[in-house]
Amino acid sequence: MDAGRIRGTTPNIVAAARQLRQNLTPAEKILWEALKKRQLKGWKFRIQPPIESFIVDFYCPEYRLVIELDGGIHDRQVEYDAARTEKLNQLGYRVIRFRNREVMTNLSRVLQQISHTIEN
Repeated sequence: MDAGRIRGTTPNIVAAARQLRQNLTPAEKILWEALKKRQLKGWKFRIQPPIESFIVDFYCPEYRLVIELDGGIHDRQVEYDAARTEKLNQLGYRVIRFRNREVMTNLSRVLQQISHTIEN
């Protein structure tokens, strides 16, 4: 097994995650600017990391918190997103979701919600 890979991932998933990091959405860029380099209360976040067979948008390893940003396509895949969240919950991860629009129009509220989730 590749020492750089998270348990349960495959080389294809790792490559796909790497590609996604190169093509962030505008909302992902905005949130990443606020989360990277431990800017939010010293917590470490990763962007587009693979977890098992999933690639999540953001991840705080210390608190096993997954943050997902949902754009318009998510309106058409509600069941898929719910099943994905359930599977991540079963693996021991907490998942919170935000709409892209929310990140772009009210970043401070999003950061407040992330902090509240971690602290409670």
